[in-house]
Amino acid sequence: MWPYWILYSIPSLLVLYALARRIELTLLFWIFIALFYAFFIGFRYEVGGDWFTYLDHYDRTIGMTLVEGLASGRDLGYAFINWLMAKWGLGVYGVNLVCGAIFVTGLIMYCRQQLNPLLAFAVAVPYLIVVVAMGYTRQGVALGLLFWAIAYLDQGKLWQYVALIAVGALFHKSVLIMLPLGVFLYGKGRVIKAGTVLLALYGLWDLLLVESQEALWRNYVDAQMISQGAKIRVFMNVAPSLLLLIYWKMWKQDFPNPWFWLMIAGASVISLGLVDYASTAVDRIALYFSPIQLAVYSRLPYLPLLPGHGRQLDPSIPIVAIVLAYAAVLFVWLNYATHAKYWLPYQNIIFQ
Repeated sequence: MWPYWILYSIPSLLVLYALARRIELTLLFWIFIALFYAFFIGFRYEVGGDWFTYLDHYDRTIGMTLVEGLASGRDLGYAFINWLMAKWGLGVYGVNLVCGAIFVTGLIMYCRQQLNPLLAFAVAVPYLIVVVAMGYTRQGVALGLLFWAIAYLDQGKLWQYVALIAVGALFHKSVLIMLPLGVFLYGKGRVIKAGTVLLALYGLWDLLLVESQEALWRNYVDAQMISQGAKIRVFMNVAPSLLLLIYWKMWKQDFPNPWFWLMIAGASVISLGLVDYASTAVDRIALYFSPIQLAVYSRLPYLPLLPGHGRQLDPSIPIVAIVLAYAAVLFVWLNYATHAKYWLPYQNIIFQ
């Protein structure tokens, strides 16, 4: 499992090193980081719970025409990448590399806007990179594009936000549930807002109902289908949400796009109350609320010790605490998570 610790050690050690010396985070630095993490994500071999499902999807695409390839999957963006990689003979590794690159690019675009970009990136490693990007390829791309969209929304660029969400929906239509948060904050016109709500409901429908309404109700609600660790993952969003609510007055004054994050925080708290009734469904939806972890923890070290008071805690203390906390998250997941066995040992096709 040491490769996963390398992935976490790079940003976390740089964060700690930056406490003593200033690090210049140039564009070249971030390009190197993007290539390094895309390499680990893209060239993984038999890593992830859905590895063979994705492999089968690629194999079935070989020899298909473009129309047949697009019709072979429910998500056109992912189906197109499979068809293109099959045409070029690059294998499922080509698919994973492209998807990993999209995810990492979106993540870095968002992290670069934070007060502490390296800390934000370190927070993303244990779950969002190791588990999501390496395990849930399609939804990982959608999440990466969501990060990129939020980076634009923080700059007040609504239509770029909408466009990236739309592209993300080509990989996992469930990301459409995030569309109203931007449109209702910055958009104008009842028709546009009504259409946005319909698209969001379609994303929710795709996430939950597309296979069978009856089976969904039986498996998700009646049987209270349990997604392993769902409550823990949801709580990982709730903790920063509560911190945002505690610091709300200062957050509203000092940081961009505060109402967007307030809605994310509220949705995260509500999801904790629903996770016992439909854990798998809530777990999947809550994945799109996970950017709040990066937003809050990368800014927390620079907030006063107590809300409404000017006394500043030494930033190194919360920074070290956050780094250690997410190291614990990675340790617990690798050693005790039910499905961690599908990630262990990490294998890379380059070294096979």
